[in-house]
Amino acid sequence: MKKVILVCLLSAPMFNVFGQDKTTDVTYRRSSLYTIMVSDENRQYGNVIQDAFTSAPIPEKFNDHIIKERAIPKAYDESLSKDELKEAQKVAVSSFFDTNGIAKEMVAKWFNRSANGGFNMDLISKRGSYNASELDAKVAKNNARGMALLADAGEELIKNTFVVVNDFKYISKEEVAQKAKKVVGMASRFAGKSGAGSKVANKALDVAGKGYVIKTTSHLYQLVWNEETAAIFYNDYWTDDSSFDAAKKDAFDKSNIFKLELVGTEVAWADLQSSSYTKKSEEELIAVATVKAVDAVIAKLQRKYEIFRTKTPLLSGDPLSAQIGLKEGLEAGDKYEVLEQVIDKNGKTVYKRQGVIKVDKKQIWDNRYMAGDEVEATEEVIKHTLFKGGKNYYSGMLIRQIN
Repeated sequence: MKKVILVCLLSAPMFNVFGQDKTTDVTYRRSSLYTIMVSDENRQYGNVIQDAFTSAPIPEKFNDHIIKERAIPKAYDESLSKDELKEAQKVAVSSFFDTNGIAKEMVAKWFNRSANGGFNMDLISKRGSYNASELDAKVAKNNARGMALLADAGEELIKNTFVVVNDFKYISKEEVAQKAKKVVGMASRFAGKSGAGSKVANKALDVAGKGYVIKTTSHLYQLVWNEETAAIFYNDYWTDDSSFDAAKKDAFDKSNIFKLELVGTEVAWADLQSSSYTKKSEEELIAVATVKAVDAVIAKLQRKYEIFRTKTPLLSGDPLSAQIGLKEGLEAGDKYEVLEQVIDKNGKTVYKRQGVIKVDKKQIWDNRYMAGDEVEATEEVIKHTLFKGGKNYYSGMLIRQIN
């Protein structure tokens, strides 16, 4: 038993812990994310939308794996039906990936490719808390433990690399409200009522009609990294700057083995409500709505596709808490498995389920973008969600949604 505990302590993610209920500077193996949007030159406020999207940070539960282009042109063909146009956009996205070598560029970023064309393990070592020297490919190819570490890095990090392509559709609430006013007016006339009732209703619609509703259709892609791809990369393409091989550099440049695979598509709605007395401009409202829309659709994609679900460290074992909330789509009663990370004798990561916990409806953290704007300065802002259903859990154990 002592040996097992020692392995856990030596191999678990690194945490700076004060007591048993306070964790800071948590380092754990996050999935990596690259987000792109579909640009529309005919869309009103198109520049505002794109600026807001490109300036927003990648959600903190992911590693930022942005490489270059952030926008894909929208597919247009007036002869196509709405459904046909959606499929055409998917084809346009795939063509964009192939033409720009996006998958290959993402692999190059993982291996920290230099301007000269050499690779190294610095980024993988940093993101995975591996020993960089043990991951050196020249040694690892002739060393059983090194190969196990490379396989682990591929499974834990490279394989969990995703691209989300977002296609936004903005609808002004004022536009919706104006249509509703016409309905209210017609109903009042048919009912033979005075104008007082309709005035009250119209005032309510004026207040409700500030801001935007955003429909976001997002396509989730995963970088394909399997044993075959890894073997070709390490054997045929790997070269570093200290022992540079121009032929291998050229082989990587001409390669077309790296792919992005479509996982699925999800649609989410984001609602930005503002009072009739808002001081925010139209541009500011749209910028906020853009960020909220991205958060909303990522949460839905994680709920729908298990492979895209991230792990989160427990902040505390008593009370049972974690720093995730409404931004991640949490709902009362959602179930999470509690995982303990262990490294086996070969250096591979193993996750052992220690139990299941549920989100406590009494305290779900509202961490949505700008959610705290209206909180009084004197109010205590609680930055965690509470869970229930387990004992003997501790700060630093990982949780992952299972429903």
